[in-house]
Amino acid sequence: MKKHIVLVEDEPAIRDNYRVALERRGYRVSAHGDRPAAWQVLRQELPDLAIIDVGLGDEPEGGFSLCQELRGLSQTLPIIFLTARDSDIDSVHGLRLGADDYVTKDMSMEHLLARVTALLRRADAWAEALQKTEEVIQRGRLSLNVDRMTVDWDNQPIDLTVTEFWMLHSLVQHPGHVRSRDQLMDAANTVLDDNTVTSHIKRIRKKFIQADAAFDGIQTAYGMGYRWNAHEA
Repeated sequence: MKKHIVLVEDEPAIRDNYRVALERRGYRVSAHGDRPAAWQVLRQELPDLAIIDVGLGDEPEGGFSLCQELRGLSQTLPIIFLTARDSDIDSVHGLRLGADDYVTKDMSMEHLLARVTALLRRADAWAEALQKTEEVIQRGRLSLNVDRMTVDWDNQPIDLTVTEFWMLHSLVQHPGHVRSRDQLMDAANTVLDDNTVTSHIKRIRKKFIQADAAFDGIQTAYGMGYRWNAHEA
């Protein structure tokens, strides 16, 4: 069965170009030009992946709003933001709202298709993992349930996106060992640039600090990457 991708883009020419390219790759594509139209359909049935433009018609941040609505329905739906704006502020804001990736419109079509493929592959792997025996990793005050994709710190749930979960999973598997940005990207089974990986790590830290102001589980190894604090293990 063909994977179903929803594309939300307000510029007709760009929307058609992406739709045609995705359909040529064998995907079933539903395209919408604004947030209300997309939401009416998405709230009834979720696709396998969503590609959402940040600015939608009269809503400069309509894509961000749609992402929040979708995360209310599913924490695991792969979401890619598509935008003409290439700034760290937009990127961090988008990731904070739960997107898995962030692509600017000047990137090649092949680049976007590679990220789509990676995110769909990861979603399939996670669905497969759900059918296996539960695996729980315990590191001191941290409890990480691989199959349920849940994280607890001192018995408090930490709400992570799929990308954040797999990056944390990579870190806690071997406390004290440095994981490079490339290794964290591989662990999340997606294609990200260094700044995006850094944004995800900052977001993970922030979520833990909201539960425990003294949290020091994720340490930066400057010039190399990140590691899970062995003292927290």
